[in-house]
Amino acid sequence: MADLGPVAWPPEPIRTGRLVLRESQARDRAAFIELLASPEVGSYLGGPRPRDELEREMPEVPGRCPGHFVVDLGGAMIGQVILRRAAGQRAAGQPELGYLFLPRAWGLGYAAEACTAALGWFDGELPGEPVVLFTQTANARSMRLAAKLGFTEVERYEAWGAEQWFGMRSPVAPSG
Repeated sequence: MADLGPVAWPPEPIRTGRLVLRESQARDRAAFIELLASPEVGSYLGGPRPRDELEREMPEVPGRCPGHFVVDLGGAMIGQVILRRAAGQRAAGQPELGYLFLPRAWGLGYAAEACTAALGWFDGELPGEPVVLFTQTANARSMRLAAKLGFTEVERYEAWGAEQWFGMRSPVAPSG
């Protein structure tokens, strides 16, 4: 993961109306495995990862790195939000938003709530920087979330056998 720059990590947990965005803990390991092994979650990410492989390879405390938030509902992980520097030609070095949620958390507004909170934290830490997002156009839920979060289309392109969407969220002007 590319560093976000001069950001102190981990931040204090971020609390929303229903959720807590926090650093990963050992107790989250089973939820990480469930998330990455889920056929529904993997449907737009090249498929699920084999559970036995995840059990062998997953570190004791997965996802513990700058820009990686566990989304916690009532003391249990329901997903993750990641802000990192993008790799690849289209947006190399730009902050990129990513998110994955367990299927049981879909359709309840948790992703929008968590991503809004993470983007608010990011705007406070690195004001004036745009954020990019990539998703498959076939992923209707992700496309709706991107629009709700204020991302606008930069381009569409073919990759990994599917049409991809590249969007950008304009920077929030630094206050002062």
